[in-house]
Amino acid sequence: MKKLLCISFLLLAVKFTFAQFFGQIPQQTKYNAAKVVDPDYGIVMYEKLNFAIGGDSTRNDKKGYSCQGWIEDIYESGKILHKGFYEDGHLKLYKNFYENGNVEREFKTIDFHRTSMKLFYMDGKLKSDIIYYDGQAQIWTDYYPNGQLEYYEEYDKSMQFLIKRNSFEENGAPKDLFEMIDPKKKLYVKKEYENGKMTAEGTVKYNKQVGDYQKDGMWKVYEANGKVKEEKWVNGELVVN
Repeated sequence: MKKLLCISFLLLAVKFTFAQFFGQIPQQTKYNAAKVVDPDYGIVMYEKLNFAIGGDSTRNDKKGYSCQGWIEDIYESGKILHKGFYEDGHLKLYKNFYENGNVEREFKTIDFHRTSMKLFYMDGKLKSDIIYYDGQAQIWTDYYPNGQLEYYEEYDKSMQFLIKRNSFEENGAPKDLFEMIDPKKKLYVKKEYENGKMTAEGTVKYNKQVGDYQKDGMWKVYEANGKVKEEKWVNGELVVN
């Protein structure tokens, strides 16, 4: 069975490659750049056609049939906007482009479970790098325009619990750190910062019954006057001494 799956995956990859280099790519539609490129989120109009990440729509050709094979859309200027491979109206892999020619995002299949989405700033720098596992974002990484790491989040393969969730200021200073320290007990350490200075730290555990992460154990709160206050938490509830 595994061998058959590998052969099917290989044939699909060959199909994409053959179509890319030898198939015709019709120019379907011209778009105004100001209407399709959101200043914050980029080119998002094709995401609804990507079932692998939750899209629920299909694309039809001018005759009303589901799109098949490679399709290319362009800007009114004639520059390429989108180049994607469609199967029964659904996107399987694609690239979107800014009008200056730089890639805006690229989606592709890694293996039978994982797919990859990379988003870029207009100057070509990496903005986000996302790995999906069976359609859910398993590893998500964001970067500031200067290249500094902004956010990192990782789940286990079952998508049941977090492994790590960290965020940083644009200058590299930590903002919030949340990392697993005991996989069996689903225990984490959490550190909170403000303007680069730690304001609180302690342990958190994952409560599967309620599907939430709760403070549990001793916490230290660092006050502005330099004093350190200790707190005891049990299942998300502060224990008053």
